[in-house]
Amino acid sequence: MLERTPRKDRTQVTFILPTDTPPGPVSVVGDFNDWRPGIHTLTPRKDGNRAVTVELPSNSTHSFRYLAAGDYWFNDETAVDHDGPNSRLHT
Repeated sequence: MLERTPRKDRTQVTFILPTDTPPGPVSVVGDFNDWRPGIHTLTPRKDGNRAVTVELPSNSTHSFRYLAAGDYWFNDETAVDHDGPNSRLHT
């Protein structure tokens, strides 16, 4: 799930997944972090989910995917757009 919080010239995008689906550590990787795993790792929240927030320029489009343990890549099912094998988000 994606949550967007608009700011002056940026948008905070929070990437949210259930705590153990998939199990193990999960990173969100995309064009905003040069597709480098481990930079934006989802961490547990009090509500039972795990999440990470990334600030992105407003009015921009970004491709991303999740990377879980065991080299398991997957998309965000709530993303309304896709770019080939990647999810896309619009800020």
